[in-house]
Amino acid sequence: MTMRFAISYSTPFFGVDPDRITAFARHAEECGFEALYVPEHIAVYPGARAGAHEIPPALPYADPLDCLAFVAAATDRILLGTGVLLLPYHHPVVLAKRLATIDVLSRGRMRLLTVGLGTLPGEAAAVGVDFTTRGRRADEAIDVLRLLWAGGAEGVGFAGEFFSFADLCSFPKPLGVTHLPIHVGGSSRAAARRAGRRGDGYFPGGALTPEERAAQMDLARSTAREAGRDPDALEYTRWGSIDMSAEQVQELAEQGVTRIVVSPTAAEPDRQRDQMSAFAARFALPARPTAV
Repeated sequence: MTMRFAISYSTPFFGVDPDRITAFARHAEECGFEALYVPEHIAVYPGARAGAHEIPPALPYADPLDCLAFVAAATDRILLGTGVLLLPYHHPVVLAKRLATIDVLSRGRMRLLTVGLGTLPGEAAAVGVDFTTRGRRADEAIDVLRLLWAGGAEGVGFAGEFFSFADLCSFPKPLGVTHLPIHVGGSSRAAARRAGRRGDGYFPGGALTPEERAAQMDLARSTAREAGRDPDALEYTRWGSIDMSAEQVQELAEQGVTRIVVSPTAAEPDRQRDQMSAFAARFALPARPTAV
């Protein structure tokens, strides 16, 4: 069984103290976790709800890309991921530059970008986006990102429903690749189809039944095939628990999962490190010696 393991740092619940974030990231790297993921909300408001849960408006959601750039400066191996970046709320011309810059400065580690649509109408309104068009807007944004990353000094053009430009150049380029991987997050069949048509991977969330999860991944693969893409090239990422067993990991592997993202349940930094170390030992992650 080949499985990759990543860890999530939740700024809204673990805080934005810089020393705590860097200590967490360094320990994750030393333990052998492949990547560190951070979430995004650009703006919340009283009464905002994610499903049945109300989001406390004062939670400190740090900007994920700024946070990952900060983490990159304090580490040297761990990959950088978002879980998820709310793509319709970012202009792709600006975003292409930011992502490529982080990738270059981190020496090629901005490689687990996961994008989603967002579920808060008030958040969309706050950044001037029509909530009902965010799916089409995200599709165009993915196309624009890849076009700009691949384009040369002669410039590229795009004419879409939401974005339009001509003879545009975007440098620096991602390090050593024509485009950065873009994984699609979500918990709907529309998200699965988007992953198949445009994604490098699918990262479903939500409280779905096993049958619905299987149907969505099958849909992602069949959509990729219909679009002339290789369905076997799609990575499949899922959330797991920090105390999960080898049997649970094996079950996910049998479903085609290629990466599991976990998060500590403890609030205290020392206890979080203990949980991370125990997980790494249980699955024999490729530990990196602590720097002296």
